[in-house]
Amino acid sequence: MSIDRSLKVKGTLSRHRNVLSRAERIELLKDEERWSEGDSLLGLPKVSHRKSHAGRKAKEIPAKAPGETA
Repeated sequence: MSIDRSLKVKGTLSRHRNVLSRAERIELLKDEERWSEGDSLLGLPKVSHRKSHAGRKAKEIPAKAPGETA
């Protein structure tokens, strides 16, 4: 019997997670300057966590050769 696709461990780090760990929430709050070292670890404010578009690539603009005009 094979393992179900959802149980495989291979791509778990690249998948979007809806729930952040407390450490990840604190990191985001520090970046937004909404949490400081003396604040309580309990009752943290909500943090919006948006799905990132990791698979998209930026379009490359071809470089012009010297002496070439457009």
